[in-house]
Amino acid sequence: NPFPGSVRLIMVQATSAEAMPAVEKSMTALLRQRHRIREGQDNDFYLRNLAAAADSAAETTRVMSVLLGAIASVSLLVGGIGIMNIMLVSVTERTREIGVRKALGARARDILGQFLIEAVVLSVTGGEAGIALGVGGSLLLANGAGWTVSIAPQSILLAFGFAGAVGIFFGSYPAHKASRLSPIEALRYE
Repeated sequence: NPFPGSVRLIMVQATSAEAMPAVEKSMTALLRQRHRIREGQDNDFYLRNLAAAADSAAETTRVMSVLLGAIASVSLLVGGIGIMNIMLVSVTERTREIGVRKALGARARDILGQFLIEAVVLSVTGGEAGIALGVGGSLLLANGAGWTVSIAPQSILLAFGFAGAVGIFFGSYPAHKASRLSPIEALRYE
């Protein structure tokens, strides 16, 4: 080493992933011989396998994806419960209206459809706001940090689909409740 005490970085590439253990073993033996390290002494060098680092990064990415998925699931659940509560309050406040509609000939499926559409519109509107905040925040952060951002149209369509599905799923109970109201009882409701 012409520069004692300096650090050298030497990169070695194996012909295949299967050859890595053998290459590491032979590199260790060669460096121990060249550095005149006796049996039982610690190495004065460090070998790093970048494949192991790549595997570690992939595992970290997988764990983060699972955590973000869990957070998104909890958010969808909380949002869905909020939609269901809003729709239940709407059914309660509009009980007389439902009774009048049924007395004038509205069928149960008409009432069901009305409240399901309201729930879907409510959830899709919230989804639009979330998408706008997400895209806007990404672009703002990327612009401030000098990064490039790629927003896949499929992810936006998926978000709209989930928003609609949450509206249908969590709005179905209040819609069924509204459609099963008796017109006489609904008209008497104060």
